[in-house]
Amino acid sequence: MLDKILDYKKEEVAKLVLPEDADLPVLSFENALKRPNRRLGLIAEVKKASPSKGLIKEDFHPVSIASQYEAGGADCISVLTDERFFQGKRDFLSEVKRNTRIPVMRKDFIISSIQVRESKRIGADAILLIGEALEAKRLHELYLEAKEEGMEALVEVHSANVLEKILNVFTPAVIGVNNRNLATFKTDLSQLSYSADLMPEGSIIVSESGIHTNEDLLQVEKYGAKAVLVGESLMRQSDQREAILNLFGENANEQASH
Repeated sequence: MLDKILDYKKEEVAKLVLPEDADLPVLSFENALKRPNRRLGLIAEVKKASPSKGLIKEDFHPVSIASQYEAGGADCISVLTDERFFQGKRDFLSEVKRNTRIPVMRKDFIISSIQVRESKRIGADAILLIGEALEAKRLHELYLEAKEEGMEALVEVHSANVLEKILNVFTPAVIGVNNRNLATFKTDLSQLSYSADLMPEGSIIVSESGIHTNEDLLQVEKYGAKAVLVGESLMRQSDQREAILNLFGENANEQASH
């Protein structure tokens, strides 16, 4: 599936026209995760659909969802902008950025410099860079280009092998370990434990995918996660603020009284 997405993305990039600059203020994604609202940082994802699960939320209003995430104490918001496979739009990110006050990450398949510039223009504070999508050297170049644009990046890996290759080239400030197997699409929350020994001191470690319950949070924290990226389990609930409180095992009424 990743190969299929990347092949299509190359065609898409070849036809990409940069939008006008939205000229929105940049917030630090890294700082938000360094000083999270809770013991674990939360990147809450605005996601309509996925190749593995199909349509996740039919009644989809990105700004309303993002606002509920912010009200629930999310530290950052991730917005899917890939249209073909995730039914996202780059306009979703711009709208979310204009209507929230926390950092917004663009989640897409970034393989080219023009996409980095596009991300800045649509208002992204950070971008996702996928270790399995590019050679480590090229990944590093895009990482530095994001920094030059004033953005930051979450560098995501699915295996210890890929992480090792990246760390031989550079040390990302934020490293995401995706619990989803790229071949089978099954999730394994212990994925982080396989690469825990490789993790550089000082990097923020994010556990991604397959996180549904407070017990899941405790498990990935045990493996060294400092933050989590959660999409589907929050998106499937009717109230995203309540969904966050449920995930962290907090009583909504108690939360409202603080």
